[in-house]
Amino acid sequence: MRMQRRSFVGLGLAAGLQAVAGIPSRGADSKLASPGRAKRVLVVLEQGGLSHIDTFDPKPEAAAEHRSPFRPIDTNVAGIQFTELLAKTAQHADKLAVVRSMTHTIGGHPEGTAYVLQGAKPGAPIEMPDLGTAVAHLMGTESPFLPAYTMIPGNGEQSYNTKYGFLSPGLKVFKTGGRDLSDPKWRVNDLGLLDGVAPERFRDRRDLLSNLDIGVVAPGGTSAPAMGRFFERAFHMLEDPRTQSAFDLSREPLGLRETYGTGHRGQCYLLGRRLIEAGTRFVVVDVREPETAKAPGGFNMNWDHHDFIYTKGSCGTVRDKAGGEGRYGIATWQMMGSTDQAFAALLGDMGERGLLDETLVCFVTEFGRTPRLNKFEGRDHWPNAYSIAFAGAGVKGGQVIGKTDRDGGYVLDQAFTPDDYAATVYDSLGIDLAQPVYTRENRPVFLAHDGRPISRLYS
Repeated sequence: MRMQRRSFVGLGLAAGLQAVAGIPSRGADSKLASPGRAKRVLVVLEQGGLSHIDTFDPKPEAAAEHRSPFRPIDTNVAGIQFTELLAKTAQHADKLAVVRSMTHTIGGHPEGTAYVLQGAKPGAPIEMPDLGTAVAHLMGTESPFLPAYTMIPGNGEQSYNTKYGFLSPGLKVFKTGGRDLSDPKWRVNDLGLLDGVAPERFRDRRDLLSNLDIGVVAPGGTSAPAMGRFFERAFHMLEDPRTQSAFDLSREPLGLRETYGTGHRGQCYLLGRRLIEAGTRFVVVDVREPETAKAPGGFNMNWDHHDFIYTKGSCGTVRDKAGGEGRYGIATWQMMGSTDQAFAALLGDMGERGLLDETLVCFVTEFGRTPRLNKFEGRDHWPNAYSIAFAGAGVKGGQVIGKTDRDGGYVLDQAFTPDDYAATVYDSLGIDLAQPVYTRENRPVFLAHDGRPISRLYS
């Protein structure tokens, strides 16, 4: 079929607007099971493999030469302890259900991160979409002026592992970008008119497009009516002042911004709350503190602590391919200090605003760290046992699910996988996992088909 000029114009605009709109090509007409308690999901993805035995699963009886130096502390729930690195989060344990029995067999960061994002083991015959993409396809958005699925900031080491899989590319995640969201000059890209384009000129262009036939050729097999909906929403977002407002952190009181922490991580967590409150369906916060004058050499501050995990400053540089790689010790403010502060603030803030009633909050990582220290005084990748946490949307807080052995090396009771995590997220939203989702070739695919919802979260 020869491409007509009007179709070419439509496709050119689609390329520029598609990531912004995040509109389902067919999901708007999809049928759901009975609605679940959750209407929105906020995932905090602390990438790099956060050490469970130094945070949510203290092991004071482990061998002295390998034991965490951080003492267990009581939380605000009798009988539940975290380590002192979570002193602020411990005061919100009544909101949290901590799963200490996560396990799988994937030991690499890219594959492990993909496993968390898609809820399916990488390498499947059909590439699976991110949970956020699938949710956007099935449920659409509550907010016509914001993308249905957003990642903050979406420029970390493993953020390229986001996938739209077998679904429409129009559903791919929108990434805010930004090296440091605490910078007053930070603004999100691609959610406003270009400099020099007045609203009147933009409306003229929109009116011109409305008179063109964009249905001859559409990307990804998208139908003409779906493309029409896509353009309508994309234009609406670019014109709506609420779009930019939702991403404007300066609208938050200074005191609240300081409660979250005025660094990059705290402001990313706060932006996550703002987008949830504005009606974004699915938000992932994937963040690390950037290098600053207070953290020289801190250019890769994820949780991959192969070297000097307990140092009070920089872990140094790579030795024997072990991985100092410009991160700081786990107890520094750039690491657990800012994380504990931001997560505690998020739980408290969302609770006070009533957002936890209908928002599922998930605190996840791709795996844990070895129960034994290596020769570099660090801990290596350990998918055999680790912890994640849930709050909100009917989750019964103040409980611990599952158990690991004395050293935190292996699961002893109630083992769960990232497939189960994914099934839990879908189930909380009322998505019927017994019903397939169809590819663009009309092939049925079952979401989280190897997983089962973690029912203990609600009992």
